[in-house]
Amino acid sequence: MDKNLWRAFDWTLVRSFIAVLDAGSLMGAARKLGAQQPTLSRHLAELELQLGTPLFERTGRGVTPTAAALAIADAARQMESGADALARALAGRRAATTGSVRITTSQVAATWLLPAALAALQAEEPGIQIELVSSNQLSNLLRREADIAVRMVRPTQGSLIARKLADLPIVAAAHGDYLARAGIPRRGADLLQHRLIGYDRDDTITRGFAAAGMVLPAAQFLLRTDDQVAYGQLVAAGAGIGFVAQPASRMVAARLADKKIRFCMNESSHTVSWNS
Repeated sequence: MDKNLWRAFDWTLVRSFIAVLDAGSLMGAARKLGAQQPTLSRHLAELELQLGTPLFERTGRGVTPTAAALAIADAARQMESGADALARALAGRRAATTGSVRITTSQVAATWLLPAALAALQAEEPGIQIELVSSNQLSNLLRREADIAVRMVRPTQGSLIARKLADLPIVAAAHGDYLARAGIPRRGADLLQHRLIGYDRDDTITRGFAAAGMVLPAAQFLLRTDDQVAYGQLVAAGAGIGFVAQPASRMVAARLADKKIRFCMNESSHTVSWNS
């Protein structure tokens, strides 16, 4: 085959050629491919024209391959296998999820909640690059500061798509050593007799107490910080009673084998909880 013929060769005709060769008739090949007999007949004629030699002899019962057809049969099957492999590779590439995703969430969620989920995502979708932004500031998704935001509040921008993932109750928690010294509060009012850990400029905790009918001034919280990771460590160190998301408190406890955090109040009746 000269170079010009090679460049003009129509590879799609090979599929029809192999089908007719295997079936022994145009009817059988058409049935296998789900095509029309006239279409296959035209394909064979075009292939024979390109190759410059007859490939089949028509008989009353079907077709018989010529010596030329048998000579190119193995090469044609290799071509078919290569085409199938190429199609599978392209399909797999289209199906594979790739690209970079920027996720923003709070310090607590970035430290305690998301690592296991992101590790599982990487194992399932290794083509995804993840940028995790740990910040308590509400990023503006409309300005593409992040692709996904995991937050405790519903976004105010109406054009964003929001999905509720779970309810995360806020619970009063403390280190066992602190409770051994100061006693265990049995009801909400008992908290006023304890060392409380609060936020500094963030009023989430005080608003939550106000919604529950308890007004607590900032001075009631002897330790205050807006850094949520530091906040959790203060609770874990036995500095007093803090107010943390229930799943996060359990994860902290799991990481502190000899310093377990325990809930101060029975979850069914005395849990301090509110919506931000």
